[in-house]
Amino acid sequence: MSEAMTDSSAGSKSRLPIILGAGAGALAVIGMIGFLIYSSVCPCERTPGGFLFGDRAETAVQDWSFANEVELCQLQIYAGIRPHSINLNCMATPEGEMYLSCSVCDTKYWAARVGDDERGVMRLDGVTYPVYLNRVTDSATMDRAWRARVTKLQAYGGPGNPAPPPDAQRNDRWWTFRVTSRG
Repeated sequence: MSEAMTDSSAGSKSRLPIILGAGAGALAVIGMIGFLIYSSVCPCERTPGGFLFGDRAETAVQDWSFANEVELCQLQIYAGIRPHSINLNCMATPEGEMYLSCSVCDTKYWAARVGDDERGVMRLDGVTYPVYLNRVTDSATMDRAWRARVTKLQAYGGPGNPAPPPDAQRNDRWWTFRVTSRG
């Protein structure tokens, strides 16, 4: 074998890691851009999304009553290192406390990832609010949140989210999470 061919093949082999690294880097950049585009579109109906974009609220929220004027809220939490966002019912009590509604919640991916004082982001009408989430297990507080849900759905219930009868009783598999501002 000639010396020129040996030098040429050695040069090709030494460039292979650079080419592979550049290819992997390009795929990572394309993946991140794709995820950001996906995040700008979803969550959509029952399909989860990633980041929630929107105007950020300037101040902490003390009274969430305006949540009752929004058909669905969107919640973003972190599932490990990636953001996970969903559409769900949120409702405010007459006192202005906000709760999330989660039917058959023991089967929901997102609910299993919410710990005490879980950091999240809520989006209502295009505005994002940094929040803490805490699961509520106190029966009286759950009943208060349930009544707020039933009342809100009388106005905003629809085909995929029907309004329960006004006297509907809370199901044992229904969970709720209290939302507080961390702004």
